[in-house]
Amino acid sequence: MGILANGIGGYVAPAFENLTLWQRVYDHLRDEIMGDRLPPGAELSEVALSKELAVSRGPIREAMGRLAAEGLVTVRPRRGAEVRSITPRELIDSYQVREALEVLAVRLAVPRITDAELAGLDELVDRMAKHAKDGAVADFFAANVAFHELLCELSGNKKLLQVHHRLAGEIGRFQARTLALRGSLDGSVTEHRAILAAIRLRDVEKAAELTAAHVRVPAQRLLESISEGGEISEDGEASGDTALGTSQERAS
Repeated sequence: MGILANGIGGYVAPAFENLTLWQRVYDHLRDEIMGDRLPPGAELSEVALSKELAVSRGPIREAMGRLAAEGLVTVRPRRGAEVRSITPRELIDSYQVREALEVLAVRLAVPRITDAELAGLDELVDRMAKHAKDGAVADFFAANVAFHELLCELSGNKKLLQVHHRLAGEIGRFQARTLALRGSLDGSVTEHRAILAAIRLRDVEKAAELTAAHVRVPAQRLLESISEGGEISEDGEASGDTALGTSQERAS
């Protein structure tokens, strides 16, 4: 059984004819990690994966390198690899950098955005609204990620998009946690519509302000919850930080 047939856990991967073998392995493992079927701390053995996916260890090693570069996997010399855990402090840091990146993306994108590109953003917000109404949380997050990625793409800055993509991967693994911090899907849709309205009016400052406020909410609430528990010291460092995504947290 190869990776294009039944893979890990009976997963059926699509036949991406234009992708190399290592890219197929990468896509498969990334989907497993983002879907929490390979949770933080899970061991990733090249030997075991080679048997389960029926591919040689070379493509697996290349895929691991790409996943490590995106911050999703930790490669440990002579000890194999594991799905990377992330502390609350690290998640806050990621949100702070994401806020700065998306504000810059808005400032770069608004003056150059076309009506067709606006329609693309609008369609994604409509999709989010539909998924929120249907309670389709996974589909909602997929449309949400696509909206923010497209906004960064429209900035015209490829390095910005590259860094944002990595941060989105780190943050996206904890969708349930960030949703609980944000409040509701409907509230998120409202915030996206406000951002889009400001972009449509070519109001750079308002769009940037709304984007910053939207991205900042989960980080602020997470920081408040940690501070209330006495886990953040006066210099801002976390004391007693525990990794997010442990089995205890997923059960809570």
